[in-house]
Amino acid sequence: MMTTHWTRGLLVLGLGGLLIAGCAASVFKKDETPGQRFDREMKVFAENCGKAKLKPNDTACDILKLKPADPMATEEGRFAHSIKIPNPVPEDSGYKPGMTPEEYFNHLCKTEAGEFIYKTVENVEGLYMMRPRKEATYEYNHLYAPEDPYGHWNEEATEPAMLFVKPSWYSFLETPLMSRTAPDWKRKLMHPSIFSAPDTNAKYARYFGYDGQDRRTMQKVYDVALKARYGYAWRGITRPDDREFGISGSEVIIFNLQTGEVLAVHRGYAKFEIDEKFGLASAHWLKRCPLPSQKVSPPRQEFILKVLKPVGSALGEKGGSDGTR
Repeated sequence: MMTTHWTRGLLVLGLGGLLIAGCAASVFKKDETPGQRFDREMKVFAENCGKAKLKPNDTACDILKLKPADPMATEEGRFAHSIKIPNPVPEDSGYKPGMTPEEYFNHLCKTEAGEFIYKTVENVEGLYMMRPRKEATYEYNHLYAPEDPYGHWNEEATEPAMLFVKPSWYSFLETPLMSRTAPDWKRKLMHPSIFSAPDTNAKYARYFGYDGQDRRTMQKVYDVALKARYGYAWRGITRPDDREFGISGSEVIIFNLQTGEVLAVHRGYAKFEIDEKFGLASAHWLKRCPLPSQKVSPPRQEFILKVLKPVGSALGEKGGSDGTR
């Protein structure tokens, strides 16, 4: 799933300790929506945090600091939400009064989720990750904080190049400028250029050189222009009442950077669930559709490789460099 097992365990212990200490796991009400249940659990949790004697720098109550995601907070977010695609979601999602969250989720999975590929490109040397992600922790346990709970993968936020750059895949990955931090022990395992400061006129970072084994071979340079011809962006789907029913949708859009042509769209949905016994201590985005492939970890990595077929791999062995079909 989206968090490592040890991280999720710490979250459960931290949240669960406060909940159990205050007997906060309130009685489950079958007629309430996931949104109502979440709000009720958060209120009880806030009361327990107010009573708890926390040590300095204790993060057990940090989930209370989270705010609903703001898709328009960054230039990249505004651009992602401005992209016009051939198959936009309908304003009427098909929700019918009386539908349970499970029925509504299954309906969206059946009628809207999936891969929509209009054109593939052969022998792609590199790609541009247009909208960087932020590393998440408690967001996974929050109904409103993550914009894209379906597709978020922390490695895409912390080490995006490791997901795509390797001898049999892309030779480089480009991103907007991102600040990178890491503990000293991790810095020793990475090339010094990864943490270098950009030039004053730089706009983009380019990762390259990974040999597929030693992460210290991955390097980074800055540039004022992109080398990639193709890129991808992600965005959440915002419709009335979806979050209230514990459902969130999102899209990844692959497009031609030079012409703006949309090559493919991947649309997925996630469902938020709260355990009846443990409340927020066991609340997270559990179900997803389409189900990610087990071949690769991030939910949409295989989709991107399928559309933008890398040079030197079995996926991109036909056609000329960056040739479309």
